[in-house]
Amino acid sequence: MASTTGLYDPAFEHDACGIGFVANIKGNKSHQIISDTLTILENMEHRGACGCESNTGDGAGIMIQTTHEFFFDELVKMGVHLPAYGKYGVGVLFFPKDMRLREECRDIFNRAAEKLGFDILAYRKVPVNPFDIGPTALSVEPEIEQVFIACPDHVRDTETFERKLYVLRNYASHTINNTIKKDAIGFYIASLSYKTVVYKGQLTSHQVRSYFPDLSDKRMVSAYGLIHSRFATNTFPSWKLAQPFRYIAHNGEINTVQGNVNWFKTSERHFFSPFFTKEEMDMLSPIIFEGQSDSACLDNVIELLALCGRSLPHVMMMLIPEAWDNSEKMDPIKKAFYEFHATFQEPWDGPASISFTDGRMIGATLDRNGLRPSRYCVTNDDRVIMASETGVLPVDPATIIENGRLQPGKMFVVDMEQGKIISDEDLKQNICSQKPYGEWLNKYKINLEELPEPRVSFTHLEHEQVFKYQKAFGYSTEDLETIIAPMALDGKEPIGSMGTDVPLAILSQQPQHLSSYFKQLFAQVTNPPIDPIRERLVMSLATFAGNNGNLLVEDPLACHSVALKQPVLSNHELEKIRSIDTGIFQAKTLQMYFRADEKSGSLEKGLARLCRYATDAVEDGFDVIVLTDRAIDSKHAPIPSLLATAAVHHHLIRKGYRGQVGLIVEAGDVWEVHHFACLLAFGATAINP
Repeated sequence: MASTTGLYDPAFEHDACGIGFVANIKGNKSHQIISDTLTILENMEHRGACGCESNTGDGAGIMIQTTHEFFFDELVKMGVHLPAYGKYGVGVLFFPKDMRLREECRDIFNRAAEKLGFDILAYRKVPVNPFDIGPTALSVEPEIEQVFIACPDHVRDTETFERKLYVLRNYASHTINNTIKKDAIGFYIASLSYKTVVYKGQLTSHQVRSYFPDLSDKRMVSAYGLIHSRFATNTFPSWKLAQPFRYIAHNGEINTVQGNVNWFKTSERHFFSPFFTKEEMDMLSPIIFEGQSDSACLDNVIELLALCGRSLPHVMMMLIPEAWDNSEKMDPIKKAFYEFHATFQEPWDGPASISFTDGRMIGATLDRNGLRPSRYCVTNDDRVIMASETGVLPVDPATIIENGRLQPGKMFVVDMEQGKIISDEDLKQNICSQKPYGEWLNKYKINLEELPEPRVSFTHLEHEQVFKYQKAFGYSTEDLETIIAPMALDGKEPIGSMGTDVPLAILSQQPQHLSSYFKQLFAQVTNPPIDPIRERLVMSLATFAGNNGNLLVEDPLACHSVALKQPVLSNHELEKIRSIDTGIFQAKTLQMYFRADEKSGSLEKGLARLCRYATDAVEDGFDVIVLTDRAIDSKHAPIPSLLATAAVHHHLIRKGYRGQVGLIVEAGDVWEVHHFACLLAFGATAINP
């Protein structure tokens, strides 16, 4: 995968792909399941992609269950006798071609395993047939090996063993990345588990079966197979970014990924879980690896949450919720579940069809808009076939007992341990009833409209004062005539054409609003078009101001925050929040200004003071910080609200405090939609213009 070069940044990686799985409902393993799954992969060649070389693909792969008999026989040939199933883990490692680097990576991995109390039983070189792959893929082809790791004697159950393997994978990967300072060294752990194995690479859909001879061996059996064919949109193909990942195969784009990742990192330092020690949590961090695609980042988060005690469907409901906020027909118990989790976990949003598995159950879900296809059928021989489209696997119509397609926001799960298909309704009813989410919300959630009237109210400014503020905050005649006046007269933002024909802010000779130096990262016009008025059922502006809590545990106090119907507040609403004092929830107001003494460094000193006061506020237990520039006068100039917000936001991240407090901005330099968008993007929870 290419490193950051020029305008290219691997953080912008997105995919549009084909996914599918075949599963036996009763959990019966067979080689036919693997063969059928590969047939689906081959029949979705059109959903993958290749470059100018027809034999260099964007990526394809398959995830299956660990086949004990196959690996036992293979290691006997090497003079190694594997313990019973569940007593060892199998890792699929991508090593660099360079022998010196490869052995250096292996040595670091071995030492990491030893530190965590693991015994490495053997390394097995995975047989590959590279003769059909193109020169581009071949030039970056890794050495693929499988490592077999014994379960320590003191680990009594398989789920604890799985968590220990997870710690090893992250710790070894971080150590290698931090030790070997060389871009694209080629080391990557595709999977490390006692129950699942991933075979993938920078291949076309038709190459997977032939490239990995293991997959054609009749001894290789599984109760399911999960496949993915990658179509990298405006990105570089890569061996490590081929899917499936460890838990998911994803078709679509997570448009909110940058915000999701940034917010996750703000809270990560304070994560704790009864399933991991403090030392293990330190080894796991950072949870989300750098330079990944949106799908890989999502997989990192899903894996952590699933290993911290939540079921996999529960995790998927948290991260990719159905439309609940404006739904009047939704079961109140289910709505309470979604609202509780929304107080501390924002959606990973965008068009998405995601197949997921933890090795025991397998399923799929769609985004709440249903912008990616997923179709399924169930046969009378207990097979479930799910894919991006129908017709990907020849099936006798007489054997089909049910077929259909996933609905927006809905979920389809096959529990192979219980031997049954669980419907969306039954699945979610069970999950949403496990905890009294409604009672927790009634007890701890603070509704803005129910707060007592504020103790203070601001009067309207006189005309002379308004003029002074307009000068201080940089309003131009054009702003007043084309933006402010239409809003004042019509109560809505003015209509304007798309695009801009003015110079870039950095090239302009005129003073510019700070937000003019920033541009949005996504297309303003979507296809299909999104209409927030007529499609308000799937749209929501709701936000929550307060302490995000600890994402890894189900804590009733996690929802102790102020619920806002939208992130733009009136003066009256802001004063309600500023006056909050419930005993365990308080707001603190900090001034955004610096001394207007024309001395060098005054602005920098003002920012440092503001950041210092913000730290003090969090340490003193305040849950909301209000940044305001109302106190400016002839001796104190306003710090641009975007600069102040970003400074405080990132300062609190560095201190590890950002997830513990909401940031509300009360500013006079906010009048355009773009100004609001920039403030929200740089850390504001809500804004009072």
